Amino acid sequence: MSTLAQRLRDLFAFSYGQKVFLVASLPLVLAVTLISLVVTNQSRALAEREIQGLEGQLIQAKRDELKNYLSIARTAIVNTYGLAAPDDEAAKLKVTQDLSAMLYGQDGYFFVFDYDGNNLVAPRQTFLIGENWSGLTDINGVAITDELIRIAREGGGYHSFDWPKPSDGATERMIVYVNGLQDWRWAMGTGIFIGDVLQTVANARADVEARIRQTSYYIVGIAIAALIGVFLSGMVINLRERRLADAKLKDLTQRIIDTQEEERGRVARELHDGISQMLVGVRYALELSRRRVGMGDARAADSLGKGIDGLGGAISEVRRISRDLRPGVLDDLGLGPALKSLTDNFATRTGIAVTFETVVFRNRLDEEARIALYRIAQEALTNIERHAEATTVDASLKGQRNGAVLRITDNGQGFRSTRSTRGLGLRNMQERIEQLGGTMRITSDRGQGTTVEATVPLTHMLGPQKQKALVI
Repeated sequence: MSTLAQRLRDLFAFSYGQKVFLVASLPLVLAVTLISLVVTNQSRALAEREIQGLEGQLIQAKRDELKNYLSIARTAIVNTYGLAAPDDEAAKLKVTQDLSAMLYGQDGYFFVFDYDGNNLVAPRQTFLIGENWSGLTDINGVAITDELIRIAREGGGYHSFDWPKPSDGATERMIVYVNGLQDWRWAMGTGIFIGDVLQTVANARADVEARIRQTSYYIVGIAIAALIGVFLSGMVINLRERRLADAKLKDLTQRIIDTQEEERGRVARELHDGISQMLVGVRYALELSRRRVGMGDARAADSLGKGIDGLGGAISEVRRISRDLRPGVLDDLGLGPALKSLTDNFATRTGIAVTFETVVFRNRLDEEARIALYRIAQEALTNIERHAEATTVDASLKGQRNGAVLRITDNGQGFRSTRSTRGLGLRNMQERIEQLGGTMRITSDRGQGTTVEATVPLTHMLGPQKQKALVI
């Protein structure tokens, strides 16, 4: 036993240098391990929140699209349905024919079930027509027909299940919006496949996991390099690696901002080129119908007039959303006209008096600076509308020797600017301007109003930079 104990003591008898190395490296190893765990968990949690938010926005956009489609369909059949008796077979036949003809996209169509489960309309999957589909479920056992009828009886709503696509037969997740024609005991609805949304979310998660793994590899590499440095020279701090990590974090933040701007532009184009044009076409068709029907029953003309007014409002709303996501004037004419349009729309919507002043526009700022200043102005006006209780707003965009300066001032109730009062919006504004190497200053006090001033340096000006003052 004494020999074994002596061998163990000899085995764990470290030299002075080894003890110094252990004392220096063990805390480093533990710290790196804990940092790796914390960064990985927080990165994954933050990314998951962002992905869930993205998924929710995309799904909500699909739901709004479905609701608009069904509103269009109901408007198209309102005259026939509204004037028909519950047992008017001719009117029912006309409605089924009209709905069968209303196809959109590659897989879009309208369907109808009566409350007994019989399918009356399914233009892209005609084998369903005339059959009773009570008790129908998808591959996961989710009720389809019975649930759609139940939702229709209760006034309408959404349902989701797996269903084969008419175009290629592949089973894919589908969201359906259904409404009830109670006089006829019909469930009318339409659906849209969201495989593209689910694939986008899956790709985002895969990309996040890949980046987390890459970050973990970086952390392990830095730890090994640090341990070797401790072993060779006794150095335990590597400032260069920390600077590299900060640079990579800034690059990641910039990539996230660029991705957000690209997605906003894509969604804006889809809204304007798709739904807006479709609604405009329907509006023209309804106007033609109103002129023709106006020669007869005046009530029909009134109904059509209301439908046209509703569609006009929908078109305006789609265009407003498109401008908020990515204003076309920002790309076509530049920052000055875009801010003028933004302030005009803000004044019209809120009733707050807004003055906007800018120099002669020559589109001298690069794209990153234009987008950042526009988003800062957008966020500032949003904060004024929500919190300031202001009656006047003064906005200006000018060039100075040190760069382009955006200044927005209101006469609202103000606030005491502290770290605790700065929400996500203000932090986003600060981060956007910091990415450009600029500065942002917020001055405010209770009852004294608020001023937001953002400055973009001359390095973001296009063309020659020898003028005395920057022209926006």
